[in-house]
Amino acid sequence: MRRGNNILQNIDWITVLLYLILVLVGWVNIYAAVYNEEHGSILDMTQNYGKQLLWIGTSVLLALVILLIDAKFFSTFSYLIYFLTLMLLIGVLLFGREIAGSKSWFQIGSFSLQPAELGKFATALALAKYLSGIDKDFSKFKTKVVAAFIIMFPAMLILLQHDTGSALVYTSFILVLYREGLSGNLLILGLIVAILFVVTLLVNKFIVIGIIAALFILFYLLNKAVRKRLFPLIGVFIIASMYVLSVDYVFENVLEPHQKKRINVLLGIETDIRGAGYNVHQSKIAIGSGGFSGKGFLKGTQTKFDFVPEQSTDFIFCTIGEEWGFVGSFILIMLFLALLIRLIFLAERQRSKFSRIYGYGVASVLFFHFTINLGMTIGLFPVIGIPLPFISYGGSSLWGFTILLFIFIKQDSERLELL
Repeated sequence: MRRGNNILQNIDWITVLLYLILVLVGWVNIYAAVYNEEHGSILDMTQNYGKQLLWIGTSVLLALVILLIDAKFFSTFSYLIYFLTLMLLIGVLLFGREIAGSKSWFQIGSFSLQPAELGKFATALALAKYLSGIDKDFSKFKTKVVAAFIIMFPAMLILLQHDTGSALVYTSFILVLYREGLSGNLLILGLIVAILFVVTLLVNKFIVIGIIAALFILFYLLNKAVRKRLFPLIGVFIIASMYVLSVDYVFENVLEPHQKKRINVLLGIETDIRGAGYNVHQSKIAIGSGGFSGKGFLKGTQTKFDFVPEQSTDFIFCTIGEEWGFVGSFILIMLFLALLIRLIFLAERQRSKFSRIYGYGVASVLFFHFTINLGMTIGLFPVIGIPLPFISYGGSSLWGFTILLFIFIKQDSERLELL
């Protein structure tokens, strides 16, 4: 039973407080990123910080509405929400507005909406609904295929919009599947595939195949059990070799020119600090110039003179690094880690399988965004254009992350009633 008739008594206020702190930190740094003396008012709707304040207000209202809805609503209508989101993703392909090469926005006057941001919570709901079914056994191949389809279908629609970054976010749901029983061998296989892709770009593909052959021969000679399975081993070697041979084709014909350029710059194949590598180069300068304690609020020179493009959106971490230094950056990272750890704790205490799976979906999406965005700004990952949750400027992303989080907060508040 509930601990009282007032719904507010059952809410996990630690998670809510972490959310509010991160949103406030985001707004302050958006203000710093675009501040100029001519537009000093925080309510100036011509500036990003004024617009973000409006988005924050509407996000808080969304959160309140979610908390007032019965938690069973989200499990009951999970598939409907997922279907409607798919319709939006298809609709934006037909009627959307193209921005920065991606046809992923609905434009109604001055209002813009990116359905891809809403697809994350819809997919998390549908995945949780399916896997929590009474007759669903994740050890069965059919269950795994259907779960993969639920994840991949919206990702493919987003990929058709030429929004690779948002599509890649859906790979984070593999962590949910791992929690539900997916073999860790598949995660290791995925890591090997990624490493082979990178190595093949750096080294001649025939040298890579030779190294693989040598490893397979060594494995064959040292492992007696493998000697009885020579043909399967040869089959695996052939598949690995075909994959290596296909890397160049995929790189040249599947990836967009700007994506290829960014990967080449990241791997050191090319040096282009005035082109594809400009953002990351300036980003590292901004973060490094902040030193231990930062230059101070509104005193960041890299920020003030707009050296880093997209500094209020994808590269907002630069402002934090420059103006608040290592101390501010460390505190922000700790806040995110605290939120992620809290979400995992809440997910594990759920009595409802649906709520637990959804909770892991929330944690996985936020973890992916947080890790990739920070890695992107310091040059560890290619620039793929995904926001830092609750921090980056953008109404669609703030709405999406708020809905994603508060549906789970609502589920947790009624965990004693949900089974």
